[in-house]
Amino acid sequence: MNNRVAVMHGVNLDMLERRPSDVYGELSFPQLERQIGKFAQEQALETRFFHSNFEGEFVEELHRAPDYADGLLLNPGAWTHYAWALRDAVEIAGLPAVEIHLSDVESREGWRRHSVLADIVVARVMGQGVDGYRTALAKLKEAM
Repeated sequence: MNNRVAVMHGVNLDMLERRPSDVYGELSFPQLERQIGKFAQEQALETRFFHSNFEGEFVEELHRAPDYADGLLLNPGAWTHYAWALRDAVEIAGLPAVEIHLSDVESREGWRRHSVLADIVVARVMGQGVDGYRTALAKLKEAM
């Protein structure tokens, strides 16, 4: 059964409680991960969480992900918009991936509207706050 999901958060996600709550919601990063875990349990998915503020570490974890995961749930933060090495690492991993954002990046600053992952992920979910993770997990489960 393909049910193992690597939930990977990138730069600045660990600082949610310091970010504008009208954009990113009220949850702290640990609370966000607990809620994602609950959403995953509802869908009979196993999660393994990873976070880094260092792009190279994030890329290295993507290289390891096929050893322990069947799919990737990715919120790379600002790396989404310019980190081509991240895009290549997702492609190298060869796993179905969903890109997720708490805010609606398409309605924010122009530079946030570009995703280096858009052409290699099975879905993009944004602007639904924490509930978007439930949607993203469901889309990922369909693709695994």
